Amino acid sequence: MLKTHGCGELRAEHIGQSITLAGWVHRRRDHGGLIFIDLRDRSGIVQVVCNPEISAQAHQVASKCRSEFVLQIKGTVQARPQGLINPELPTGEIEVAAEAVTILNPAKTPPIYINIEDEVDEAVRLRYRYLDLRRQRMQRNIILRHRVVKFIRDYLDAQGFIEIETPILIKSTPEGARDYVVPSRVHPGKFYALPQSPQQLKQLLMVAGFEKYFQIARCFRDEDLRADRQPEFTQLDMEMSFVDQEDVLRITEDLFTALVRELEPETGKHLKESPFPRLSYEEAMARYGTDKPDLRYGLELVDVSDLVAECGFRVFTQTVAGGGQVKALVAPGCAAYSRRQVDELTGLVQKQGAQGLVTIAVQEGQLKSTVSKFLASGELEAIVERTKAGVGDLICIVADQPPVVARSLDALRREFAARLSLADPDELAFCWVLDFPLLEWNEEEGRWNAVHHPFTSAQDEDWALLESGDPGQAKAKAYDLVLNGWEVGGGSIRIHRRDLQALMFRTLGITPEQAQAQFGHMLEAFEYGAPPHGGIAPGIDRIVAILAGEPNIKEVIAFPKTQTAMDLMTQAPSEISPQQLAELHIRLATEE
Repeated sequence: MLKTHGCGELRAEHIGQSITLAGWVHRRRDHGGLIFIDLRDRSGIVQVVCNPEISAQAHQVASKCRSEFVLQIKGTVQARPQGLINPELPTGEIEVAAEAVTILNPAKTPPIYINIEDEVDEAVRLRYRYLDLRRQRMQRNIILRHRVVKFIRDYLDAQGFIEIETPILIKSTPEGARDYVVPSRVHPGKFYALPQSPQQLKQLLMVAGFEKYFQIARCFRDEDLRADRQPEFTQLDMEMSFVDQEDVLRITEDLFTALVRELEPETGKHLKESPFPRLSYEEAMARYGTDKPDLRYGLELVDVSDLVAECGFRVFTQTVAGGGQVKALVAPGCAAYSRRQVDELTGLVQKQGAQGLVTIAVQEGQLKSTVSKFLASGELEAIVERTKAGVGDLICIVADQPPVVARSLDALRREFAARLSLADPDELAFCWVLDFPLLEWNEEEGRWNAVHHPFTSAQDEDWALLESGDPGQAKAKAYDLVLNGWEVGGGSIRIHRRDLQALMFRTLGITPEQAQAQFGHMLEAFEYGAPPHGGIAPGIDRIVAILAGEPNIKEVIAFPKTQTAMDLMTQAPSEISPQQLAELHIRLATEE
């Protein structure tokens, strides 16, 4: 190699050694007689001093160098002079006295700062991603991702799992999100799909008898993007035979407990509690207004519907009479909020569909509220007692139908957590959310949809509900892994019998002919001794982002897309030539 050591590897024990380094100019400082170069490679940064009395050649070449030039430097490791030790750098006790400097490649002035952790426009960062990835923050994130994936592989291998790759070109089947499709040249008019997940394939591997499978799987979904979503993403795909729900939860929890503890010295992140708390879906929605609650802080929702069902405030009474809810959240220490601040909160809940927000400020000796004239003092005091609000607290109340109340108070809860800095950034609060509904009613299409996917099993006692015409009451053998308010994994015990899978398809409005055309391979496989099986698919991108303390998964993906699914570096997606279109038997609608 062109170097004997990494820049960040050198320490006091290397003093006196002749070494060769290669890397990028992180900074260059000309002090007249001496030129200092901070040389950077993947391992870190080291200071190089170019003294013309030691090497005129090294000094002369160094004078021509600029940021991001690629250099090879030969020299001797020496101790830094007393008083000039840099405790901020692992290599801060030493420097390299340059004896020869070679420019391996010059560099234009970069369009972004690489040696300064400064805010840079995202479009510029993505356009020059290969430069953005040189920055120390991004290098740390990508290396952390590597360490996470390596730990997972080693851990699951020790637990008897087999890593198996599954195809990227598969059949398009309705499983939730929109597919990315790939036209076939040799089969005109037919298309492959990129997998939304290896769901069917991993189930077929269980039929094949591998019993414990995993894969660091690439997945693709053509859906609107946000902070925790990209068109292509990576998940840890796991499937196991002869297991029940408890087995899947245990192996997953053990894996992530071990992972967090292994990486704690590097990330500074620690578990809030272990074993992970477990909430039913109904409990999570009732207490937090979301099925992915952040448990690093409290701010639980409180139902006060019964206290105001017959009060003098018509909004409350009509909401309760119409089957709605009146629920509250207590913001500690916010009783002194101004009218403008309360209006900001009102606007926040209105964006979630609520008509408005009622507040009660608990002040010393009095309760201040815009609805005081409609509520008797005993009713106000009952709300304060129910919510356990103290002096100085602000009670926020939303009255509406349950989904609107949940969305509104969830948004408020997250807003107050941010304003009041309630969430410890170094705390990892995992939890399980269990007992999801099996199905949800699609008003637009007038049929049932699977909450997770059509291969999720109902609870054993709930299969009869699908036959009796009351499928909306059925619960699923499904579970989500939640971390700090992000859903980081979902899974279920699968259907493994053809008759039950056929019943599920019928309930979803899929005809036997459609089921055979789309899922015939699965139905047939279930007739050849399919074992009971289940699994889970934690998201690698989301987990690494949380471990890295990043708010967006783009920061832990080497080459992500923009919010409009564009690759600004390569300018994908792009047009293809008329010849390619003709080979694929495709005519664009604009050509007609």
